[in-house]
Amino acid sequence: MATASPSSISFFSSSIFLSTPSPSPKTIQFSHRRPPLTAAAKIRAELATVPILSFDGDQVGSATLNLKSAPPETARAVVHRGITTDLTNRRRGTASTLTRAEVRGGGAKPYPQKKTGRARRGSQRTPLRPGGGVIFGPKPKDWSIKINRKEKRLAISTAIASALGNAIVVEDFDEKFEKPKTKEFIALMKRLGLDPKRKSMFLMTEVSDNVRLSSRNLGTLKMLTPRTLNLFDILDAESLVLSKGAVDFLNERYGLDGDDEDEDEFEEGEEEDDAEQG
Repeated sequence: MATASPSSISFFSSSIFLSTPSPSPKTIQFSHRRPPLTAAAKIRAELATVPILSFDGDQVGSATLNLKSAPPETARAVVHRGITTDLTNRRRGTASTLTRAEVRGGGAKPYPQKKTGRARRGSQRTPLRPGGGVIFGPKPKDWSIKINRKEKRLAISTAIASALGNAIVVEDFDEKFEKPKTKEFIALMKRLGLDPKRKSMFLMTEVSDNVRLSSRNLGTLKMLTPRTLNLFDILDAESLVLSKGAVDFLNERYGLDGDDEDEDEFEEGEEEDDAEQG
C-alpha cells in the first residue's frame, strides 16, 4: 500500500486547526452616545425657482420657494411615517362580526348525541356551519396614531420640496370662468402644458364656485386649499400647480422661518377633511 509522502499537506494540518497561542484581542470600548446633531443638520432649506405662467400659458416671471426639508438620510422615513399615519387615521374601525355567543339561535341541540350515525353537534350556530358565528372576526377598534405636529409639517414640506421639479405657478384665473365649463378648464390645462389624463394637483388659497364646478368632473385632478392640503394628494400627483397666494402661504407656513401661531386652525381643518374622506 502506498503511503502519503511527508511533503503532502493534510486538511487538518492547516493553521486554523493548530493550537498555536493567538495574541490576546484588544478590548475596544464602544460609546452608546451619539454626538448631538445641530439644528442645521436636522432640517435644511430647499430653495427652488418655479416659472409663473399666465392664463394663456406664457411665462411672465418666476417665483421662489424656500421650504424646510428633512436631510436625505431621513427624508424617506419622515414622509413614510406621515403618509402611513394619515392613511391609518382615516380608518373608521367600525367593522364588526358576531361570535357564536352573539349570533341569534342555536339554543337547542339539533339531534341526539348518539344512534344517528352523524357527528356530534350541540348547536346549529357553530362557526363550522353557514349562519354560525365568526371565529376571530373584526371588532370595533380605534386605529388612530399620534404624530408630532412638527414632524407632520416637515413631512408635507419635504414632499412639496421634492415635487417642485414638476411644479408651475399660474396667475389667478377665478375671474376668467364666468360660468362652469369643464371644456374650458381642460383647455387651460393644455395651455399650461398639463395632460388632463395624468394626475395633477392645484393648490389655491381660494377656489370660486365656477372653478370648482369646472374641475370636479376631472377624475385625475385635485383642487386643494391650505385647509385641505394633505400628504397623500401631494405624493399621488404627477404635476403641481400653485397660485401666487399659495406660494406666499407655503413660504410663510413651511419655510425655514415659518410661523407656528396659526397652525391649530389648519390642523383642525385637515383632521376634519380626513374624517369626511374616511
